[in-house]
Amino acid sequence: MRKYASKNDGKELALQEEAMKKASAYVADLARKLDRQPLCCVTTFGCQMNARDSEKLLGILSRIGYAPTDKEEEADFVVYNTCTVRDHANQRVYGRLGFLNSIKRRKPHLKIALCGCMMQEETVIEKIKKSYRFVDLIFGTHNLFKFAELLVTMFENQEMIIDIWQETDQIVETLPVSRKYAYKSGINIMFGCNNFCSYCIVPYVRGRERSRDPREILQEIERLVTDGVVEVMLLGQNVNSYGRNLDEPITFAQLLREVEQIEGLKRIRFMTSHPKDLSDELIDVMKHSGKICRHLHLPVQAGSDRILQAMNRHYTKKEYLSLVEKIKAAMPDIAITTDIIVGFPGETLADVEETIDVVRQVQYDNAFTFLYSRRTGTPAAAMEEQVPAETAREGFDRLLKVVQETAKERAALLQGKVMEALVEEVNEQDASLMTGRLSNNMLVHFPASQELIGQFVDVSLDTCHGFYYTGHVVEPCSLKEAVQ
Repeated sequence: MRKYASKNDGKELALQEEAMKKASAYVADLARKLDRQPLCCVTTFGCQMNARDSEKLLGILSRIGYAPTDKEEEADFVVYNTCTVRDHANQRVYGRLGFLNSIKRRKPHLKIALCGCMMQEETVIEKIKKSYRFVDLIFGTHNLFKFAELLVTMFENQEMIIDIWQETDQIVETLPVSRKYAYKSGINIMFGCNNFCSYCIVPYVRGRERSRDPREILQEIERLVTDGVVEVMLLGQNVNSYGRNLDEPITFAQLLREVEQIEGLKRIRFMTSHPKDLSDELIDVMKHSGKICRHLHLPVQAGSDRILQAMNRHYTKKEYLSLVEKIKAAMPDIAITTDIIVGFPGETLADVEETIDVVRQVQYDNAFTFLYSRRTGTPAAAMEEQVPAETAREGFDRLLKVVQETAKERAALLQGKVMEALVEEVNEQDASLMTGRLSNNMLVHFPASQELIGQFVDVSLDTCHGFYYTGHVVEPCSLKEAVQ
């Protein structure tokens, strides 16, 4: 493995460390007034990148003296890390803010912070300033690493603090982190997006593409593995374009080769991949890897060439299907999942049938289907022929039926097989069961001890339930007999 030496000069980290010391004093003072340790609640809306960012926020809050809670009504500090990909996500935040206002009337010392993609929209900030004046701190996606400094400013002022950056070239990742899972972790490898799909607001709120230095990524993963992590997920809006803007360009496939050589790391996942940038080099790396999971999330969004062009996706139906054929030829056991939008401006039911045809040909293992959400500021929002809700719903229901049928058929192919699963947690519905995740990203529930959490076990997939399995752990001797 290539040896990298970090080039981070630590100046920004030193500033944040100093800010955390100051913030700690304010939290200690609050603890004396409350006669207990203050509690914080960080709620995440949206994608895996937001989830990773929330771990950083919680890490900083824990460092300065807060204890975590998942109950907002108990908290002394509530943070909403927001998403704005769909309007529904915005409305959920506004609804929750109304609930927080009632809590703050009873607990005047309660602090409320809003951050994330939704905060990058000017119309959102104006609405919050007008209708939710009880919010204490607002910041966006580009200056999350300044959280400790912003906390100090918030503690030292009574008015609402708003600090929104329109862009940045800084990447500061080595801040305190409070991970949700001890055995797996997300890793931000890049930020922003240059694709400007006509329906998507992400490039406007996350900015243009910025790749992290590979040496910092590798060092972070090495630290995580030392701390017990066996699986990582490399995160970016479009990981396939990773490394293009670095002083010393490197491809995503080359980065994966480096990550794979880290001793102690057992599994590598990544998302999301844009079809137009998925290279033959990446397919080859995945094919020959012993660590990269047999799962690829490859958003198609639509199957009609006319709609794909209007979406600015830069590929045709034929090109997408050809890419999938190439991937499956290299890795017959690969699980492919996707994202699909129904109701894009101008889309007809005939266009939806084109998408359904893609689903039937690809045979997705799962598909995340969404009704088009009109996002102000995107080209699609200004397009004529906005699709009536009833037409969009009809197309959505047709598509969903086929997605569910094909996904169940795919899952049923593995019934009765023995596969390796990473034991992740106690089953939410039945405490006597553990939940494990297969390399293909499917879940299996089986009787086992909690002591196995974070370990790999061989599991017999006894019964397929459509989108998950139930089974039992196969002991090594039993597995040997099954193979014979």
